[in-house]
Amino acid sequence: MNIFARLLSTFTISLSAVAVMPYFAIAQQTPTTPQQKMTQRLCSSDSVEDLLPSPVSQKSGSPLSYLAQQGFRQNPDGSWVCYVNDSRKQGRYYSLLKVQQINGKLVASSFLDDGILVEGQDERTLDLFMMLIEKHTKTNQGNRESISRYLESFFSLVKQGKVQPSGRGYLFDQTNGGVVIYHPVTGGKLKGTGITININSPQNLASSPVS
Repeated sequence: MNIFARLLSTFTISLSAVAVMPYFAIAQQTPTTPQQKMTQRLCSSDSVEDLLPSPVSQKSGSPLSYLAQQGFRQNPDGSWVCYVNDSRKQGRYYSLLKVQQINGKLVASSFLDDGILVEGQDERTLDLFMMLIEKHTKTNQGNRESISRYLESFFSLVKQGKVQPSGRGYLFDQTNGGVVIYHPVTGGKLKGTGITININSPQNLASSPVS
């Protein structure tokens, strides 16, 4: 019998202006008949579509539906998740990247299992964050180049252990209230961390939160 288990975790941060809701999913089940692969980019290197349950019906008109072209799948709550294989245990996978709208804010997270960035995760995370910033903020090319350098440096400091997981937010885009946070993610036997960006004033999104 197939088993699909999800582990949800939330954390509280001291910076009241930032809204975050990290998510970590883990599942294990017997592989099913291979399905046709999606055209992917961010999730292409370790697709787990053969292990995932049937996708839910996509919500029509979702402003984030372009993420499906990058290999993301939409959850019933409206969030978009990129799943990856766990290289340490066959048939196990977890959510590596997640994007969602919370109370009008755009929140995107990259999850580090056991606090470790898997190979290529920092590059894919940066690509995702910059894609969202380009599509949902009023930044010009110069602004985006500066933000990209800032986030890239932030990832490097995380990898070097020079930024410790906490509730502290680091402002990377004053105009749109963009904040990046390196935070703990815990729950049950699963322990890790996450890098989350929070855009307080996103563009091209529905005004109401996803429920």
